[in-house]
Amino acid sequence: MLNPLALIAQRWTPSPRTLRRATLAAVVMSVVIIVTGGAVRLTGSGLGCDTWPKCTDDSLFATPEQGLHGAIEFGNRMLTYVLSAAVGWAIIATRSTKPWRRGLSRLGWLQFWIVLSNAVIGGITVWMGLNPWTVAGHFIAANALLTVATVTWIRAGEGDATPRPRVPGPVRKLGWALVAAAGVLIVAGTGVTGSGKHAGDSSDVPRMPFDYASVAQAHAMLAWLVCALAVAMFLALRVVDAPDDLRARARDLLLVLLLQGGIGYAQYFTGVPELLVGTHMLGSALLWIAVLRLALAMRERPSGPAAPVPPQPAATEPATTA
Repeated sequence: MLNPLALIAQRWTPSPRTLRRATLAAVVMSVVIIVTGGAVRLTGSGLGCDTWPKCTDDSLFATPEQGLHGAIEFGNRMLTYVLSAAVGWAIIATRSTKPWRRGLSRLGWLQFWIVLSNAVIGGITVWMGLNPWTVAGHFIAANALLTVATVTWIRAGEGDATPRPRVPGPVRKLGWALVAAAGVLIVAGTGVTGSGKHAGDSSDVPRMPFDYASVAQAHAMLAWLVCALAVAMFLALRVVDAPDDLRARARDLLLVLLLQGGIGYAQYFTGVPELLVGTHMLGSALLWIAVLRLALAMRERPSGPAAPVPPQPAATEPATTA
């Protein structure tokens, strides 16, 4: 007996545009959940719901006694269901493509498992009273979801032929060095958050045992490294006469870095106001997307005959309904 996904795949084939929209929806909701998660912390609503998965010991929903903080925290939890719906749509669309693109389908399911695991991490974070290390893990997992969602979106617009390089090897290595540096920069940002203001609740929440000024300066040095690599990439692409779309992505990355750097310095010298911190979190997500798009544009996978997929019994497919 076929599972629901296989039944849908038998009766529906998404157009290439629908497939791209479905995977893009997961990217957009991944950014939204990062920004709204930041809003929970910045408004001191991290413990607006007393426990997890319920909002209180007796109620699944926020109660009037919990006030605005409870509403904000509960609202962010509800957005997880919207995110899950977006990921579910991506799973259905990738499973229903003809011929079935198994690698793309697996990327969709990987998003599902990341969402599920990060929900658990979020619950542990509440149980541990907003321990800064679990808060950092919650943010890193959200960025892992953004990574997979972005890769899925990009792959949905490509074929399944063997990847072909579009630029020389040294330029590709520079691109992946940029990805690594940007990843370290984002992770290092959790140290700035964990040792600074905006602990996530109005009560006395422990902080990471780092000097805030030193961590912020180290973070700024990493940002300058990413900027240097981005400039080097932009110049290298011009030297090797890379395709126009690839150079445009390098230019877009420089613009995002310029704005993100300006916001970062502004928030540091103005006492990290909530609005600027939230904007910086949005910029972090957009920066990571720009870096990934640039790196993946250095190769192409033209449409062509996909690798043959051996027939699989219906029972071997995941039985979870997206």
